[in-house]
Amino acid sequence: MQYPKFFDEVASIEMIDPLSNVLGTFTDGKVTFTYLDIVKAAGHSCPTVGGAYIMTYKALQALYKDEIPMRGMIEVSFKESLQEGVAGVIGNVVTHITGATDKSGFKGLNNKFARHSLMNFDAQISSSARFKRVDTGKSVDVFYDPSSVKADEKMQPLMQSMLQGKATKDEIKEFGTLWQERVKKIVVDCIDQVVQVVEL
Repeated sequence: MQYPKFFDEVASIEMIDPLSNVLGTFTDGKVTFTYLDIVKAAGHSCPTVGGAYIMTYKALQALYKDEIPMRGMIEVSFKESLQEGVAGVIGNVVTHITGATDKSGFKGLNNKFARHSLMNFDAQISSSARFKRVDTGKSVDVFYDPSSVKADEKMQPLMQSMLQGKATKDEIKEFGTLWQERVKKIVVDCIDQVVQVVEL
């Protein structure tokens, strides 16, 4: 499987998943998520998928400091509705990493390890997302804005050509390369510029 090499440069996310420990899935519940894992699940790499990944990464850093984040113990809220814009795409990425779901997730074992009702939409917040530790109640607001990372000026005409079915194989390849170059700038080079975390 071939993919852009910068995928391997994106910081990985270490988690402890108590449920996976109990069920013998991962030793001591230790699990690592990489950007490649998320891209494979999403089916593509873009500013939305990449943004959701680095938002989660930065939020968990702020919430847990020197501790390893606990999967299934994090509540996440979005101001958009589930059907609005890219909220569902972002929510799916966050679910993969944190385990949080709205109503569809795991119901638990004897009232333990439940994953449902940990993701909320239409929340009364002003940030891109709010992450909260279930155990301590500590919360952070995360703001994501990739607009400062401009797309190459050649991308728009190349996209129009593709949508019209006129693009050559080389032009399609060039568009993909330019697209991923922008994603790299967002998730690797400019992560501290595009993601801001505010502790509440």
